[in-house]
Amino acid sequence: MPPVSRMPPRKTNLILGTAGHIDHGKTALVRALTGVDTDRLAEERKRGITIELGFARYTPAEGCAFGIVDVPGHEGFVRTMVAGATGMDIVLLVVAADEGVMPQTREHMAIVTLLGVGAMVVAITKTDLVDAEWLELVRDDVRDLLEGTPYPDAEVIPTSVHDPASLESLSEALVRSGARARDRTAEDLFRLPVDRVFAVGGTGTVVTGTLWSGQLERGEVVRILPGGGEARVRAVQVHGEKVEQAVAGQRTALALTGVAVRRGMIARGDVLVSHPAWHPSLMLTVRLTATPGSGWMLQAGQRVRVHLGTVEVMARLALFGAAEVPPGEPVFAQLRLEAAVVARSGDRFVIRSYSPVTTIAGGVVLEPVPPKRKRLSGGDRTALAAIARGGELAVRGAAALAGWTGLDAATIGVQAGWRGPGHPFADAPPEDGTADAPGEGATPPARPVPIESALYDPAIVAAGEDLILRALRRYHESRSLEPGAPLAVLRTSLPPHARSRLADGLVALLAAAGRIVVEGRLARLPGFEAVPSPAEEELAARIMERLARAGLQGPTTAELAAGLSLHPDALGPVLGFLAGRARVQLVGDAFWVATEELDRAAARVVEELGGREGLGPADFREVLPVTRKHLIPILGHFDAEGVTHRVDGARKVATSAV
Repeated sequence: MPPVSRMPPRKTNLILGTAGHIDHGKTALVRALTGVDTDRLAEERKRGITIELGFARYTPAEGCAFGIVDVPGHEGFVRTMVAGATGMDIVLLVVAADEGVMPQTREHMAIVTLLGVGAMVVAITKTDLVDAEWLELVRDDVRDLLEGTPYPDAEVIPTSVHDPASLESLSEALVRSGARARDRTAEDLFRLPVDRVFAVGGTGTVVTGTLWSGQLERGEVVRILPGGGEARVRAVQVHGEKVEQAVAGQRTALALTGVAVRRGMIARGDVLVSHPAWHPSLMLTVRLTATPGSGWMLQAGQRVRVHLGTVEVMARLALFGAAEVPPGEPVFAQLRLEAAVVARSGDRFVIRSYSPVTTIAGGVVLEPVPPKRKRLSGGDRTALAAIARGGELAVRGAAALAGWTGLDAATIGVQAGWRGPGHPFADAPPEDGTADAPGEGATPPARPVPIESALYDPAIVAAGEDLILRALRRYHESRSLEPGAPLAVLRTSLPPHARSRLADGLVALLAAAGRIVVEGRLARLPGFEAVPSPAEEELAARIMERLARAGLQGPTTAELAAGLSLHPDALGPVLGFLAGRARVQLVGDAFWVATEELDRAAARVVEELGGREGLGPADFREVLPVTRKHLIPILGHFDAEGVTHRVDGARKVATSAV
């Protein structure tokens, strides 16, 4: 049929999925719209039902392109239906006019609702088989089905594959719905769940899937998760056409090469990614809701089937704060999985019972790679509620849960489901405290603080700053004669599991706020001045008395400590203080001499030898009656002070003291 051109579309590359009971005409409707028969398997054609996912490209208007995923309606193939429904932008719910709403119609409706598909259009098919009165009854039946779902205002379009006008009306409705669909950004992280793997002669291994997010170019290297192998993309096809690049929303086939591919380490249910933030996990923190009207309770320890993307995996439920949860009541939980999956925060999934197999619940992933939790604090619940809201609030919640390790800014696309470039707080104004609450009666976590390459909850920043300030105060109290605390000491004040660069970032914040002063590798409190205690004053006096007796033949630190009956370490702060006040000097990196004694000696040398040249150590012995052990370091000190100068292996004395 001709494309619809009357309505300007605002979105492209949308994923349109079918849903509905077996034999209600989904595949026939797709064929009438696109000219493509999505029943590609011989068994499907023989049995007249869809078993595997079928795909077709549909362009109902200029610039508006849908990738249609035709899913099976038979009860036995609901697993495949879930794989197709995950990631849909719009669902085309098909209800046959001659049968009306049927059991799989209701289950498919429950599944797309649980998966959070954003928009719906309903096609009542086979209208040529019923009269107007019966059609109106079916329309009422559909409206009753939509009542109480997220789609009460979905357009309901009567159609027949033999009526071009009805197909055009359906196309127009799909374009209108597509214009309201969410945006997909190429700047998002690349992810492609694999739904088929097969070999093609002359090409090698080919995988297919719907590109959920981001973009991929020919020649790129991808990771195959959860296995972890790598592969290079030799070729890219979108809806059967060779292209250089595929973008989110497109049905994509990739020819892959690499050791992992040659060894057969790729299968349906795997996920192709490229960013290092993606990681497989055997556990997910989620928010679950049992399907209203299903009659199923969620119970702690219950064994269930988790459908996430193209994978089905068994799991046990770990409910927080409840032994069981009735239908329709949301609950935070962890899924303890029997095989690893790859997820991001915000992913939707469906849970089916172990036996008998039926859809019983669905939910949203909150923590894709969580720690094992046995209970939740009030703060944890607030943070998880914020993550469930998505967007900026999800980043706030993820940062709050990250604690001292911080939320790595490079991973927020996975950990918080952030779909834009960078992070939302890079250039944000200060927190004004007016953000919307994330629901469940809780105030949302505060805006995180960017430090180095991570985001931290303000409570963590405040606690870290307090620990650093307290450590600095203790250092000043215990080492009152030192000009400041080494930064390395302050780093140890934070918990051992804190991110390694957090301390430096907090020191920078404190310095910028004027709460500490950083000079080189030392930090001090504003206004701090090294002042000796009475005991240190007494020790300083004893040191000066000892040096006065020693004259120019000063002791080493060890000799001075022995003479004062102290450990050498006890002298360090006081000697450092005296040296900082220029009362003592370490001559030749070995001997302590009072500065006054050195000044008097320098004056004598200038007075008696000033202006003379070619002098050797023996010449200075007449003026400086010390042993050679002390004389050579003292002359080196005078050289540094400009009292003497070395010239051709001898020394020249200045004509005046410097």
